[in-house]
Amino acid sequence: MKTKHTSETPATHWLRQQRIAFDEHPYEYVDHGGAREAARQLGIDPHQVAKTLIMEDEHGQPLIILMHGDCEVSTKNLARQTSAKKIAPCTPETAQRHSGYQVGGTSPFATRKRMPVWFEESLLEYPVIYLNGGRRGYLISLASSVLAEQLGGQAVHAALGRDES
Repeated sequence: MKTKHTSETPATHWLRQQRIAFDEHPYEYVDHGGAREAARQLGIDPHQVAKTLIMEDEHGQPLIILMHGDCEVSTKNLARQTSAKKIAPCTPETAQRHSGYQVGGTSPFATRKRMPVWFEESLLEYPVIYLNGGRRGYLISLASSVLAEQLGGQAVHAALGRDES
């Protein structure tokens, strides 16, 4: 089987500059399919996929939260652990303005604006995680340790139970 060549994104460019090893996993993008659909197509556990969500605090300051592909974010728990009064998801337009990526293709690497990064601590239970590589239909896999060590992310407990739907 021939490997589909995937062109560079700001995220993969940054990872290469930092000499961080990653593998590419293109898949057929489906509107509103999200991490669950990507995991299904690639034959991986959606709990091992980290979706990248852009949210804002009560002052309109953006932040990134990386969450298991089959879990929702408890914005109350996230706010409590990040010392914010309130955290809410951004509109798709606002998220794109902050990140520089199209919603459905958001990567936590090489975002347009520097934002604090938070990640669900249990993602570290996997030696390798999958997350978006900077475009729709394109996941990358890399060591979960990259989240804290190279991305500067901080661990939180903000997952609402595994969604079995």
